[in-house]
Amino acid sequence: MDLMYRSTRNEQNRVTASQAILKGLAEDGGLFVPEQIPKLELPLEKLGTMSYQETAYTVMSRFLTDYTEQELKTCINSAYDAKFDTSEIAPIREADGAYYLELFHGATIAFKDMALSILPYLMTTAAKKNHEDKEIVILTATSGDTGKAALAGFADVPGTKIIVFYPKNGVSAVQEKQMVTQKGANTCVIGIHGNFDDAQTGVKKLFGDVALGEVLARAGYRFSSANSINIGRLVPQIVYYVYAYGRLMKEGRIRPGDLINVVVPTGNFGNILAAYYAKCMGLPIARLVCASNENKVLYDFFQTGVYDRNREFILTSSPSMDILISSNLERLIYRMAGDDAKENARLMAELSSKGSYEINDSMKEAMRDFTGGFATMKDVTVEIAKLYEKTGYVLDTHTAVASCVYRTYKAQSGDHTPTVIASTASPYKFARSVMEAIDSKYAGMDDFELIDELSRISGTKVPRAIEEIRSAEVLHDEVIERTQMEAAVKEFLGIC
Repeated sequence: MDLMYRSTRNEQNRVTASQAILKGLAEDGGLFVPEQIPKLELPLEKLGTMSYQETAYTVMSRFLTDYTEQELKTCINSAYDAKFDTSEIAPIREADGAYYLELFHGATIAFKDMALSILPYLMTTAAKKNHEDKEIVILTATSGDTGKAALAGFADVPGTKIIVFYPKNGVSAVQEKQMVTQKGANTCVIGIHGNFDDAQTGVKKLFGDVALGEVLARAGYRFSSANSINIGRLVPQIVYYVYAYGRLMKEGRIRPGDLINVVVPTGNFGNILAAYYAKCMGLPIARLVCASNENKVLYDFFQTGVYDRNREFILTSSPSMDILISSNLERLIYRMAGDDAKENARLMAELSSKGSYEINDSMKEAMRDFTGGFATMKDVTVEIAKLYEKTGYVLDTHTAVASCVYRTYKAQSGDHTPTVIASTASPYKFARSVMEAIDSKYAGMDDFELIDELSRISGTKVPRAIEEIRSAEVLHDEVIERTQMEAAVKEFLGIC
């Protein structure tokens, strides 16, 4: 029997997995969630013998049940191939007592590649399965990494167009250069005057605009999303936590059934939600540590049960985490409310109208496996320098947030459970912040001089993704006000 998906805001809105992937966001503004979390249903010992592709099929086949075995394996094998610079796909590095799960070996050197390498295949397969006759327009907001990974995944994919909005002056120089040099006749990249939350809110508004949807339909288009609000993004992220457990067993770091902790640098909450789903599937995860930067809305939430976005938005050295509206938290809220769509819709309405909501005591108790921590930019600088000096291992600024939060958590709790830290981006993507943390003498160098110096001191090769943009031509230079997003979409699509 197929596993069905329903909206977090209306349990009557039920669709198949492929339909949920095609839609991206439910018509009522809710997010699609599986009606139940499937179990792994295999001996944990077996995980240690499986390749990344085999693990991906084991996990994803339990969620995407209306895809045939051949369809799903074709998607997986097309996604996790030579685009990654290691056959392991997601290797683990031990440094100073923690296990760093490197999720940045894909085409755009950030963890978003892990899901966005496969999403185009899942989506185009879904379109065929559901006899979709309209061209799919991928509409995406990015805090830096999703945009490039989505662009790379969907560039020149037949039957699709992709439009990415990013906050001008709110991403790193390398992140911006990666996006604005993107090739592909079906790609469009637009900067907005505002922050990521402005971009994300604008995209959600366009999705929910019924009149705009009708205009698009008449022109032969339909919206879908590559953001983590799309369940087709979330399910592939579950895979790498299961794979990490298998790798730790294979390397003799843990035994089958041993508990592990997971620490995730968190902004939109999708990556740590995937770890929670892996736990629900039966993976032996004890604590889920949600690491925030100075935009610590999630840390405060786990401390108090109050989610409050009414605060200053701070631009930090970990820009992909500069988020005050964590969209994927809604999926957890729905589950913690006992799959009560009405209660969830009420809380989300409060967030929209007041900018805050508070969960009840039973929901707080249901979240007891989560804990939060945060790190300041100064903390991040110290963490990068300290780990490099001690081990020679270089962290990017986002992973350094998680690493710092883990050290604090371990010291305060005395919890020495083997811990996996999600390493979400290559240090090359944030070379200036990383190198200046290691030594202030690097402050006068330009971005690509810093990249070459990072290669020298770390003993690692400059990634292909960076080499490609050294002299690449800027192809997208439009910057607009956030109120102009609809007009920009229509212009790109040629709709009057």
